[in-house]
Amino acid sequence: MAILSSRDNPRVKRWIKLAGDARYRRAEKRALIEGPHLLAAALQHGHKPVAVLVTEEGAADAEIRSLLGENPVMLAKAVFRAIADADAPQGVAAEIVIPEPRGQRPGRTVFLEGVQDPANVGAILRSAAAFGVGQVVLDRACADPWSPKALRAGMGGHFALQIAQAADLLREIRAFKGTVAVAMARGGTALGGAPLNGALAWIFGGEGAGVSEEAAKLANLHITIPMAAGTESLNVAAAAAICLYQSFCR
Repeated sequence: MAILSSRDNPRVKRWIKLAGDARYRRAEKRALIEGPHLLAAALQHGHKPVAVLVTEEGAADAEIRSLLGENPVMLAKAVFRAIADADAPQGVAAEIVIPEPRGQRPGRTVFLEGVQDPANVGAILRSAAAFGVGQVVLDRACADPWSPKALRAGMGGHFALQIAQAADLLREIRAFKGTVAVAMARGGTALGGAPLNGALAWIFGGEGAGVSEEAAKLANLHITIPMAAGTESLNVAAAAAICLYQSFCR
């Protein structure tokens, strides 16, 4: 099998751009996933890669070899590192088609407004998948959910969800048929006593500003997580995990 050993190869240039350019990902409707865990998760949920990229060292690993399928693309280690975003690449990556939302699913939804840290976006997606959420809708101010950092933090949760980025998040919230809850740092109903049954949507806001006043007004429930005295707030991903777990257990 021939080994791609030049960064000037057109395919290699494309993969480097997919890994680093959110606009290019949106335009191409493609993303690059890294590592055997994400590749296995994509395959498990029926997403067949457009191309699988592997190093010689990666292909020698039994776990990775079982995921390669037919005609993987062999890359020199230095070329693979130019594509990979991880600090310690595991020797396998794949180009995938970004899944299109298949229409609104009934049940539980998460709306994200202005969450700019891709690690937080990915962690929220991971919690959403773990606690029975069907879809996550992000506004355009959020970090790209299909960036390498968000994908790594999501740990495969992306493939269990319908994910959409909305030009008008407020319109999407208004269209939700069910109870809408907003997480607030203070002044809301204590999480443990809130009615969180049935079709439920959560709104989580950005790391600094939180949820906008316009979005908060659309919520039926304003929820606050009780915390020890002197504690100002929680990281948005941690707050989302607590809220989603609490509503999942109802």
